[in-house]
Parts: sequence; structure tokens; C-alpha cells
Amino acid sequence: MAQRFALIIDPVEASEQRADFSDTFTVVDAAAPALSVGELSTQRGDGVFESIGVIDRHAQEVMPHLERLANSARICDLPAPNQEQWRQAVAVAAAECPAGEAVIKLILSRGVEHGPTPTAWVTAAPASDFSNVRRDGVKVVTLDRGYSLDVAEHAPWLLLGAKTLSYAVNMAALREAHRRGADDAIFLSSDGFVLEAPTASLILRFGDRFVTPAPTGGILHGTTQLSVFEYLSERGLQVGYERIPATDLPRADAAWLVSSVRLAVPITAVDAHTLPVAPALTTDLNHYLLSPRD
Repeated sequence: MAQRFALIIDPVEASEQRADFSDTFTVVDAAAPALSVGELSTQRGDGVFESIGVIDRHAQEVMPHLERLANSARICDLPAPNQEQWRQAVAVAAAECPAGEAVIKLILSRGVEHGPTPTAWVTAAPASDFSNVRRDGVKVVTLDRGYSLDVAEHAPWLLLGAKTLSYAVNMAALREAHRRGADDAIFLSSDGFVLEAPTASLILRFGDRFVTPAPTGGILHGTTQLSVFEYLSERGLQVGYERIPATDLPRADAAWLVSSVRLAVPITAVDAHTLPVAPALTTDLNHYLLSPRD
């Protein structure tokens, strides 16, 4: 693969069972036009997606990503994806990836306005080099997300908890972080609780206890965070999901942003507070995250 690979999927019913879905895949030129001007993913961001890390052509944590894609589709009233069809599409894309680190993206859109079926496609490309931030860390600022922790319970139409294509707010948050001299941001609820970063989950260390905000209130359940917790648990360390007050952030003994492609990135400062870092543990985490995992 020179730069990018793209595969259009003709979605089938979630209940359809067969051994080979290859006749529902169409390889297209990733540099050529492929979507209709009426496509709702580009007109309205009306769709969902996943980003899967790939290590030496091995797609990481495929089923957790497909399960989260299905959950996002459910929240957004999109047709349920056929997991075996999508798993096979991921396998085709992974085989086209270069050696080293790459990223596969899965996109499920509502399709063309008034069209009969959704639009679905998979892309693959070399990943950016994140070795520096994994080593040196990032400074973050806290930003008010503008809603309370319980908003998802009484306003499900906000689609909180779905990984949607509507990422304008997330990108605006990153630009605001840069304007404030930071590298990234951590969202806070309007009632003062920690949520997540615009494109990553958050893990905090307090002694030998590692916690992440409970996946309620619109927090996306992170696949990489789940892998990190599995690794830490195997080492006999305590992990958990909690409601974390914003006032706890500067008290952390260490903190990381974790995501499928960037992996584990240490946080060196939150707002004006310098945080301790744990370089040896960070190295161990990333060594684990860079190993093949299903």
C-alpha cells in the first residue's frame, strides 16, 4: 500500500450468516471521488465510525471495536452492522497495510438523503509517528463540555456515548487547547466531573489504584482503556470506574490519555498543575499495546 487503501461495503442484514462476504466488497481508488454529493456523512455528519490500530498488519481489538460500532449504530438509529461482514472487511484492509503501525477506519453512514440503504466503507493508511508524545507526554487544559453528568439519561437525542462523525466540537476543543498553550484537552461536566479527552480516554493513577471516569454521562467506553486495565489487573493492580471530581485531577500520581492509534500518552500538566510522570510504566504500557492483541 503506497498511502491509502479503501473498500466500499454493501451492507447486509445483521442476521445474515455465511462464510464469505467478499462479493459485498468493492476496492476503490482511495484518491478518487467515491461518495455522492447527497451523502449525509459529509452533509450532516450523520454516521458513526471506529479507528482500529494495526501493528505489522495485525488489526488490534477488532471485536471490541465492532461491538462499539454496533452500539453507536443503535444509539443513532442506524441499521445494525453485520459483525462478520465487517470483520472480514477489516481483515482485507489489514492485509493491505504496511509493516509497522497503521490505522483502519470503519465508517457507517445513513447514506444518501432519501436513499434506501446506508453507506459503509473501510480505509487503511500508515499511522502518524507518535513516538515523541508517548515518550515526552502532553500538557492538557480542562474545558467545560456544557452539560451535566446525567444529561445522557434525560436527553438521549444528544447521542452521547456514540462515536459519531460529528467531530466539529472535538476539533474546536483541540484548537482551544492549542490557543491556551496546551497540547490537548480534558472535558469536564458542567457539574464538575471529569469526562474524557476529545479523541482519547483518560486514566488516572492514585497510588496503586488506576481509575477512569465511569462510561456514563456520554463518555465513550475506550477499547484501549479496556486493554490497559486488563494489563494492569494481570499485574495485580487495582482498576476501577468512578465518578471523578475535577478537583482530583491535580492530585493524581500519574495520568495518561489512551487511544487506539496514539496508545498511552502521559499527561505532564493539567492547567497550571504539573503532574508526576511514570516513564517506566508508560514504556511498559506501550510495549504491551504495541504487541498483537485480539
